[in-house]
Amino acid sequence: MEVIMLEERAFYELLNRVVRTLETDSDESLWVEEDKAMQILGIKSKTTLQRLRNEDKIRFSQPSKKIIMYYKTSLYEYLEAHSNL
Repeated sequence: MEVIMLEERAFYELLNRVVRTLETDSDESLWVEEDKAMQILGIKSKTTLQRLRNEDKIRFSQPSKKIIMYYKTSLYEYLEAHSNL
């Protein structure tokens, strides 16, 4: 039998990722529109959303010139990366 040991912080980070993945998989779509992305990130400025996109901090897809979709998991990963544990 093999034993895997994790530091407490790494364990809780892994646990949070698993929970987010399960929550995301239960939602109807992995991609969200601009308004929902701003709501998830807790921002009100489209300029801030564009800056995050331009700096490759969040993942997005642009199926047409006027439609930009955001990968929901990348939004949660951005929030997690900037959380204060």
